[in-house]
Amino acid sequence: MSKEKIYTAQEVFDLCATYMNERHIEYIKKAYEMAAYVHRDQKRASGEPYIIHPVQVAAILANLKMDPDTISAGFLHDVVEDTNIISEDIRELFGNDVANIVEGVTKISKYKYKSHQQLLAANHRKMLLATAQDMRVIMVKLADRLHNMRTLQHLRPDKQRRIANETLEIYAPLADRLGISTIKWELEDLSLRYLNPQQYYRIVHLMNSKRAQREEYIQAAVKEVQKNIDQLHIKYDISGRAKHIYSIYKKMVEKHKQFEELYDLLAIRIMVNTVRDCYGVLGNIHAKWKPIPGRFKDYIAVPKVNGYQSLHTTVIGPQGRPLEVQIRTYKMHEVAEYGVAAHWAYKEGKKEKVNLDSNDHQIDVFREIMEIQEESSTDADFMENIKGDVFSDRVYVFTPKGEVLELPKGAVPIDFAYQIHTEVGNHTIGAKVNGKIVPLDYKLRNGDIVELLTQSNASPSRDWENLAYTTRARNKIKRYFKSVDRQKNIDTGRSKLERELLDRNLAPKNYLNKKALQTVLDRYNFATEEELLAAVGYGAVSVIGVVNRLTEAERQQAEQQKKAEYEEKIMHDDSNKDDTSADHHDTVIETDDREIHIQGVENLLIHMAKCCTPIPGDKIVGYITKGRGVTIHRDNCPNIQDESQTSRLIEASWGNVYNHQYLVRLEIFGFNRNGLLNDILQVVNKQTNMLNDVNGRMDHDRMAHVSLTVGVRNLEHLKDIMTKINNIPDVYDVKRVIN
Repeated sequence: MSKEKIYTAQEVFDLCATYMNERHIEYIKKAYEMAAYVHRDQKRASGEPYIIHPVQVAAILANLKMDPDTISAGFLHDVVEDTNIISEDIRELFGNDVANIVEGVTKISKYKYKSHQQLLAANHRKMLLATAQDMRVIMVKLADRLHNMRTLQHLRPDKQRRIANETLEIYAPLADRLGISTIKWELEDLSLRYLNPQQYYRIVHLMNSKRAQREEYIQAAVKEVQKNIDQLHIKYDISGRAKHIYSIYKKMVEKHKQFEELYDLLAIRIMVNTVRDCYGVLGNIHAKWKPIPGRFKDYIAVPKVNGYQSLHTTVIGPQGRPLEVQIRTYKMHEVAEYGVAAHWAYKEGKKEKVNLDSNDHQIDVFREIMEIQEESSTDADFMENIKGDVFSDRVYVFTPKGEVLELPKGAVPIDFAYQIHTEVGNHTIGAKVNGKIVPLDYKLRNGDIVELLTQSNASPSRDWENLAYTTRARNKIKRYFKSVDRQKNIDTGRSKLERELLDRNLAPKNYLNKKALQTVLDRYNFATEEELLAAVGYGAVSVIGVVNRLTEAERQQAEQQKKAEYEEKIMHDDSNKDDTSADHHDTVIETDDREIHIQGVENLLIHMAKCCTPIPGDKIVGYITKGRGVTIHRDNCPNIQDESQTSRLIEASWGNVYNHQYLVRLEIFGFNRNGLLNDILQVVNKQTNMLNDVNGRMDHDRMAHVSLTVGVRNLEHLKDIMTKINNIPDVYDVKRVIN
């Protein structure tokens, strides 16, 4: 595929005509005509007609020789998101396959999320799960992203960096896992262009400045190779190729080398008909030039998990300079360029559809995606686990029988054990790597031969959850202990609830019964009492939260009774007041269960300011409003500091205040860790029975920012709550918010 060529719709049809019949061409023309009509009034950020984008997406798919349904979905992939067309319209006109592919690709921007990060994670999650059902979804998605990256210069710099970053984190690794190198390399190069333009253009300049010298060297090497291979009397094709920009950049960073120090920027690729010819050419090359030790890789005998096969060797070539040579069959080259797309390559009358039940290692990625989906509670967790387990750098290790297993870089023998089978992991007691005993936290390396030591009566250690690197292994270890500790957790949970009820002078038997617990089961979505108690036992559910729910009705009733008693007391006090009380310069006015002293004024309506939320103990002042009486502010409230307002200020003070809950907003800052929010909520719940409007987010550098509103009796009560929150590990600041 050319990176520069802009295809017309007719050129896409011509591409398809090289491998489709007339009926299928008419089918994809119908999809184009629909897309052109519904996008007719839309423009891209560049100012070009929007239809140019779906045409280029379809062209990318046609170059991959995708089937008619996928090409049609390429034309239509944005119509549900950006026009009035709905999925059912596509289903009626083009069938279930096209509709399902378009649905899988469509972004879920109609849903509202608290943050852009959550929206992005949810979008990626839907895309990956849809992909796991039909791989053509990701083919359209990758083509869509590739053309968007090619035209990224028309967006703002901040959008360019955000899109380039998610491309490098999600889409390029996914293309790599699927073996589609023709898309993977271009996505990586384009991402680097926007994420680190200085290095990108520096490498481009260095490559261009020595292009003539490199081309001369490659041509000389090709001629030498051709002389030798001609002696074998086989059919072959030979070409020179330069390293991609991102691969050069990555090598410079990882090996701490300058551009001039890299010697393997050039390679010769040789394609032949058979595997036998591959090894024949390899022997011929090694007979001509001396191979560099440690630089030979046989991906034919041991293919990469994404299906890639080839022989790689680096030799001391012409002029005594290192030269990399790649040797593969034509079929291997097709898989290397198009990966899993080669399985979907459409041929007249035949279309091979990949399914998840096959043993093809190329689609192991989708099995992993489905497993991680089952274990992830939120979109953000799902994406973090995907990036850690599926899209991270990989290591390839062997079983004692010579089978190859792929694991994320950083995996340990425990991950290897659970990759084989859950029961193997649960009964592992040790491991040998390359014949030697190693600790279970040993980091596996490429080519390691791993032998597991097991015993039938062995069981996992609780430390393993911290040792395991992959989400799959950690979740299986957690599941084991949840199962083993179920009864213990149930007993612990019941004991915790009983202790909390007794601390409140309440009888546990009145609350820990089937009827009372049913309301809590509904609140926390548990099916049985045992599930709830077990969750409380191992800390997944807050003890205080459950008890607050159990006692909610009684607490509300007690609050209403206390309020009624207070109102009755006020009425009694008013009836006994001396008539001379009005002579005082200071009058007591009650509003909303509060008592405020306003100097020299009576019979005014009083409001509590919402901007600074004064509470008993704060120094306060009254502000005479126009037509709304007096508003009580804290004396340092920014909203009453203007000199022009001083004439409206009036002295005020707290009277005999009723034991009321005053709402105060707090902001808490700390280092993000597992359980931090739960620790904060437990402390607050112990100090007050009014807690609402809780929000949390993670800022830069893993700093947590939690905001919440609490009910307090007075300033002393508030300070006590803030002190206790400040004492929580990893909390470094608590602030009272003034709007």
